[in-house]
Amino acid sequence: MRAVWYEAFGAAGDVLHMGTLTRPEPGAGEVLVRLGASGINPSDVKLRAGARPGATMAFPRIVPHSDGAGVIEAVGDGVDSARVGERVWVWNAGWQRAFGTAAEYVALPSAQAVHLPDGTSLAEGACFGIPAMTAWMAVLGDGPVDGKTVLVAGGAGSVGRYACQMAALSGARVIATVSSEEKGAHSTAETWINYRDTDVADAVMDLTDGAGVDRVVEVDFAANQATALALVKPGGVIAAYGSASEMVPRLEFYPFMFKNVRLHMLICYLMAPADHRRGEAQLATWLEAGALSHAVVPGGSLADCAAAHRMVEAAEKLGTVVIEI
Repeated sequence: MRAVWYEAFGAAGDVLHMGTLTRPEPGAGEVLVRLGASGINPSDVKLRAGARPGATMAFPRIVPHSDGAGVIEAVGDGVDSARVGERVWVWNAGWQRAFGTAAEYVALPSAQAVHLPDGTSLAEGACFGIPAMTAWMAVLGDGPVDGKTVLVAGGAGSVGRYACQMAALSGARVIATVSSEEKGAHSTAETWINYRDTDVADAVMDLTDGAGVDRVVEVDFAANQATALALVKPGGVIAAYGSASEMVPRLEFYPFMFKNVRLHMLICYLMAPADHRRGEAQLATWLEAGALSHAVVPGGSLADCAAAHRMVEAAEKLGTVVIEI
């Protein structure tokens, strides 16, 4: 099968290689998916670059990317043969594994291949594993938001855009922060604040008549800690999935404590199985209803993988970069 891999950390153009690897076979409890699309997330390019503190190559050769979508072509022992021919999106394909989705095929546990409704394209399905599931966990992982107010920091990002939609579909009032009018429109949020020219805390308190928000979906905890603390309601939740500006931030413990705030630092790779099933079911309901829109950025083919990685690193795109296979 055709695949892209790397055998050392480094720049995309230097370490990503395309060639032929032996097609995997599904083991017990696994399915073999012929992939049609592979989603590229910031975590994928950071891992390839060796950007994580203390990073070492976990395997001699790594086929990158955790997200993708395709069609089940074969099943291993213990998996219903009726799954053959099923359209699926996959998650955690590259998490602590040597073989991700930058290939024509991937074999992985059956539970990690989720039914993809016919009305959703494979390219769109390749956006779900990290962006959509992170958004679902951040918005709904701490309980319902019906009738509540949710602030989505970075509402134009891959996670943020899904979070804006999911919060609104779940009955919440949504306020997003963005850095431009273009990104405000892209976020899908009915109300957005340009954090570059507006004091976010003051604006949110004005919009909520001084009440603040019940939940914050946070893209950079360190950069926005003071703002989030100022505008979150007593008993509220800050669900943070990143802190890139400062990886070891100073925590305002007592101010948070005296507001009885729940801090939820989350990563979709480690979602409890039951939570993942709930998120998958809710996502399926929205997809079947055509309720979600997706921001797919075409990244070319497998041969364009290095260039697609550079697109993600440039952080100038609006959406998830997806390569077609």
